[in-house]
Amino acid sequence: MDIDHSCDFSESDVEHEDIPPDPALQEICGSEVNTEFSKDTSEVSTMTSFEKVSQGINHVEGGWAKMINADDTEVTARYKKKYLKDEHCQHMVMETASVMEHCNQCKDAEDCFPDLKDEKGVQEMEYEPSARIISMLRDPNKVKRTATSLSWHPLDYHKLAVAYSCLEFQRAPKNMSFDSYIWNIEICNKPEMTLKPISPLVCLEYNHKDTHILIGGSYNGQIGYWDTRSGSQPVQMSATEHSHKDPVYKVIWLQTKIGTETFSASTDGQVLFWDIRNMNEPTKRLVLDPSKKGNRENALGAVSMEFENSMAKFLVGTEQGLVVSCNRKLETTDDPIVCMYSGHHGPIYALQRNPFFPKNFLTVADWTARIWSEDIKESSIISSKYHMTYLLDGCWSPVRPSVFFTVKMDGTLDVWDILFKQKDPILNLKVCDEALYSIRVRDKDSLVCCGSQLGTVRLLKMSPDLCTLQKNEKALVSEMFERETKREKILEGQYRERHQMKHSSSVEDEGGKDDMEELLACTEREFFETVEAEKKKIKDEEKERRKVVCVKASKQNTDPKDAK
Repeated sequence: MDIDHSCDFSESDVEHEDIPPDPALQEICGSEVNTEFSKDTSEVSTMTSFEKVSQGINHVEGGWAKMINADDTEVTARYKKKYLKDEHCQHMVMETASVMEHCNQCKDAEDCFPDLKDEKGVQEMEYEPSARIISMLRDPNKVKRTATSLSWHPLDYHKLAVAYSCLEFQRAPKNMSFDSYIWNIEICNKPEMTLKPISPLVCLEYNHKDTHILIGGSYNGQIGYWDTRSGSQPVQMSATEHSHKDPVYKVIWLQTKIGTETFSASTDGQVLFWDIRNMNEPTKRLVLDPSKKGNRENALGAVSMEFENSMAKFLVGTEQGLVVSCNRKLETTDDPIVCMYSGHHGPIYALQRNPFFPKNFLTVADWTARIWSEDIKESSIISSKYHMTYLLDGCWSPVRPSVFFTVKMDGTLDVWDILFKQKDPILNLKVCDEALYSIRVRDKDSLVCCGSQLGTVRLLKMSPDLCTLQKNEKALVSEMFERETKREKILEGQYRERHQMKHSSSVEDEGGKDDMEELLACTEREFFETVEAEKKKIKDEEKERRKVVCVKASKQNTDPKDAK
């Protein structure tokens, strides 16, 4: 490409103006001074020419050995098949695949954010999440207990119900209070109302139909409900003989027209359905037996539970690290347990569906947080890295589908945004020195409350970036979930194919082993038969020889007279 940088100059008429001299200066100087003035004008003309050259590249397939004819498809196919079986080739392909996967992820990240750049700059650089503690609710008792459960009032966003209990087995102090409280976050000095159960409450939930009613699960396994208009005492408690045998870790209200149905989960391996109009015994009972025989001895202990009214199934997180998917209507099915999801190494402390995409749910257990799809049972579609400390609770943001929160045993709050990072949190905040056991986000915004081991509930205000729905965020998260689900399905199919190949090869090996053992047994049997035949032949020959010797000896010993 040739570019002409030469300049073309041309003459033009310039207008001149005469300025007469100053008379005073003329008298001083004694001479006439004339000044000629001209306007500064110029004209520039630049001519640039381009020369285009079209040039192509001829690409031919190469890399073949000298003895291979590249035009012969059969020979090249045979050579490819042989080369792909080489270990060195497989190693190089795996290294190249990892590099290509990294580049593909970078390209996907660029494609996922086409609208992040504007005229003022890149929006990603302006995304600076932050949080600050604005208030604290302290347990008024001298003997501190763990804030095990938090529940925001459905209508009055200033009210927060907190359940207090000691989760350490047989280590509860003798003088420990059983009271739980309803707080007004604008008045932090003392609770607004006290709930007095007969056993410490492990979980507590507001009723969305009648906001005056709360349901609670106790440490001794009983279920009870309170009406704030009736005072601090429970309106009704479940009978001990029909209740759970272990602490109740989760209670959930069913979104029905009446709003009186609820169900509970416990580590005794049962899910019990209740109607608060009659708490004498549960209406339905489900035993979490993996063999589906209803045997409580083999049941999985339930630690967490999730139910979405639009879904036909509810999920139960167990002590063994499994998520059990169960049918909601137990009376209409012979198989209440649909399937199980495995991937954690310890109890699943938190389990929640994404509020925008219910088919995807979050689990928090051991040292990781995982996002699952109902279509994939063998593995999660997104997983965080393994942390150094235990994760004890987590929940989704109610306003942003890509954001969720987790709390850890070292008192740290982590905020995650899977559109920006999947292995690491976008915000890591040290809230306190003791362990954080519970977390809940207010529905209307991102006011987060965290309950600690010493019973202190800290209220944190999130930055506007974390509580404002971003542009195209729903579409981007949906595409990410679909892409990761599709990828896991492909990997799952490959895993099953390899497993079947290994199984078939093992069956063939076992068949060949049986044939070899049969051949060895037959050979051994023929060998011993031959040995026995030879022994018998030798014995017969020995008898004949002895018989001949005896006959000869008898002839020699015979008297001649007797012979005559």
